[in-house]
Amino acid sequence: MCGIIGCISESEAAKLGIDGLKRLEYRGYDSAGIAMVEGGKVNIIKDKGRVSALERKLGSRRCDIAILHTRWATHGEPNGANAHPHADCKGKIAVVHNGIIENHTALRKMLETEGHVFRSETDTEVIAHLLEKFYAGSITESMRETVTLLEGAYAIAAIAEGEQCIAAASRGSPLVLGVGKDCMFLASDTAAFVGRAEKAIRLDDNEIVEIRKGFYSITNARNENVERGAEAIAMTLKQIERGGFKHFMLKEIWEQPEAIRNVLRGRVSGEGVKISIDDLRSVKRVVITACGTSWHSALIGKYLLEGIANIPVEVDYASEFRYRGPIVGPDDLTVAISQSGETADTLAAIREAKNRGARTLGIVNVVGSAISREVDSGIYLHAGPEIGVASTKAFTAQVAALCLLALSMKQSRTGSVDRRIISGLAELPDKIAEALNGSADIEKVAAEFAGHRNFLYLGRGINYPVALEGALKLKEISYIHAEGYPAAEMKHGPIALIDRDMPVLFIATENCSFSKILNNMEEVHARGGRIIAVANEPAPEQLRRLAEHVIYVPKTIDELSPIVNVVPLQLLAYHIANLKGIDCDHPKNLAKAVCVE
Repeated sequence: MCGIIGCISESEAAKLGIDGLKRLEYRGYDSAGIAMVEGGKVNIIKDKGRVSALERKLGSRRCDIAILHTRWATHGEPNGANAHPHADCKGKIAVVHNGIIENHTALRKMLETEGHVFRSETDTEVIAHLLEKFYAGSITESMRETVTLLEGAYAIAAIAEGEQCIAAASRGSPLVLGVGKDCMFLASDTAAFVGRAEKAIRLDDNEIVEIRKGFYSITNARNENVERGAEAIAMTLKQIERGGFKHFMLKEIWEQPEAIRNVLRGRVSGEGVKISIDDLRSVKRVVITACGTSWHSALIGKYLLEGIANIPVEVDYASEFRYRGPIVGPDDLTVAISQSGETADTLAAIREAKNRGARTLGIVNVVGSAISREVDSGIYLHAGPEIGVASTKAFTAQVAALCLLALSMKQSRTGSVDRRIISGLAELPDKIAEALNGSADIEKVAAEFAGHRNFLYLGRGINYPVALEGALKLKEISYIHAEGYPAAEMKHGPIALIDRDMPVLFIATENCSFSKILNNMEEVHARGGRIIAVANEPAPEQLRRLAEHVIYVPKTIDELSPIVNVVPLQLLAYHIANLKGIDCDHPKNLAKAVCVE
């Protein structure tokens, strides 16, 4: 997972490229580099570290054409040699790449027998040498020949000595063309050129694009011209700036009331739920596939769909789905959940489901993303850009979208409108805002527990996946080991770990299993465990006696409680990480868009 950008602009390509690369750092930040055409020659500057370090090295240098890269290492450790861009043997061609070339070992051996000399451990360098092998005066035509030999997922951009253009290609990794009045862009994400380009075109798989000053051309694998209209860019600079918050993650936590309003807007009314999905009545089973945080929202979706629509649901890790020979067919609806819409495992899973005859639906946040183009139908979250690596507002928006799907399926199958849940959805943004108002109290709890090295998160029923998500957030950004469990499962192993050094966080809001949660809290208390409880106010005396700290959240109906209850867990993880001095937006070893398997 990496971020790439190419820019053509009179004297400003390097500056615009650096600005765009900073916006792509959520995709990886192990190393960064730039290749420029200066005086007809290709010059490369790169090293281990963040984009800001590259910017200092670059200084005030100016150029008309540049390609840049920020890396999340897959092949080869993060260092100067493995940083992109990579060059051919003669240093006349430079390339940047996002993805994985699966047959790079075979290609490297072939190229080495032909006399090519490699300088890095990366899979990407084979692309530079293939471009050299096929080069005959046109980097675009060389790109066309090169990609026929590549297996895997990629978005590639390349420049060559003496040429005033950038050539690019994509398959299975995002690549967007940006068109401005005095500049042209190619990038992994539209955010890279918001404010400088007015229109954008998202490339499809197996397309080749060439950009020059004021000109672009797109061709397909058969070298036929592709005519595709550019669309106005809806994203704004305000959306991709921190807006006074210390981190994007904190900003996005606080944006959740508005994100939920956007998910619901135009889809919920007194008459029921309106989403454009054809013939849900024929669906006999739902299979949801996702990764990471989206998998946790999928688990909640299982409770919602089974409880509201009375339809059986399975939840699969996307990374395992296609390798186990899944039994899906025409009576099944396979739902893919992905914030970016580019998650490689989830995209592969949805293609496998389609190959087996299942209907497919996507729940994604990014309009025009690969999954949204692949599925039969879908629900866009409209939650706004999520830049923090640890997902927050996308998670709650996904759960809200799954609730809408469950309500819609119930309506289509029974004709009845669940007004109780619709009323709860209408109140949800205000309840999230109320939960956010406890941030200062949560920060005090964080200060007390930031020094611990292990945590246990426990929940029951529909809030068991919330425990998983809370533990994941703590691991992701604070580097504290944390595990989530169904509360009753604590007795089957984890209870052996309970002592004063193992804080236990209970999601203890009122529901049908509340008395059982209290029993689990008694078991932890009896063994000297320190308890943090997320509860509704007023909490019963027994809970207040058992818990060392109580974090209060407003009461909502059980089906929607995960959306409210996860908010303090997000804030707790954030405050602990911030107190430890960790950059919450760029946690080590993680990247936002997982575009490789």
